[in-house]
Amino acid sequence: MHAILFRRRRLALACLNFLAATALGIGSQAAFARATELSGSAKPVIEQFLLAQAGGLPGKVSIRIDTPMSGALPACDALEPFLPSGARVWGRVSVGLRCNDNGSAAPAWTRYVPAYVAVVANYYVAGRPISAGDTLSAADIQPRQGDLSALPRGVVTNPQQAAGMVASNRIALGVPLRLELLRGATVIQQGQSVKVQSQGSGFVVSTEGRAMTNAAAGAAIQVKTQAGQMLSGIARADGSVALPN
Repeated sequence: MHAILFRRRRLALACLNFLAATALGIGSQAAFARATELSGSAKPVIEQFLLAQAGGLPGKVSIRIDTPMSGALPACDALEPFLPSGARVWGRVSVGLRCNDNGSAAPAWTRYVPAYVAVVANYYVAGRPISAGDTLSAADIQPRQGDLSALPRGVVTNPQQAAGMVASNRIALGVPLRLELLRGATVIQQGQSVKVQSQGSGFVVSTEGRAMTNAAAGAAIQVKTQAGQMLSGIARADGSVALPN
């Protein structure tokens, strides 16, 4: 008799546990559906915002938006996306969503949604082992394609950024070229006699001077004139110096 009652109690307890688990599962599914729906309503707002921010980047941009860390987003009639100050628009980003006008008495809120912005484009690597001081030509660089957000900052994405530049350090074969590893070829040597030109509307004034430092094309340089005056200008590729207007 006791054995029969014990089995009946166990069966009843199992039924109660099953019903509770089923109810909990239904509740969890409903909560997940609400979170997915609310996240989904914000998704196009975030995508359009990130695409607009990444408009100046080279290559093909793709965006992946993750589930908000804080779970479901509260309802809002007008979401305002933004990026934290100083954030770059590629790789892993945290997009802020601000709601100041939700059409009800509910308070304003701000949430952050993680996303990943991939930028697939051509970049350039060393086509041979490059020694410090070598001047690069088009034959020394080779194109590759990949996600720029996974590469070091300053990677060369245009061959014109590297051709004619001088390597500041040794660069191994196949290593991505970075702008900070390159410098312009020296076009003016310290102590060299240079022509200094000032150009305006309808006139050009020239004088001679002596370069006080080495300079690459486009770099700032100081020149001392024959009269002893110090002038600051920009080194040109032809070895002359242009004074600012």
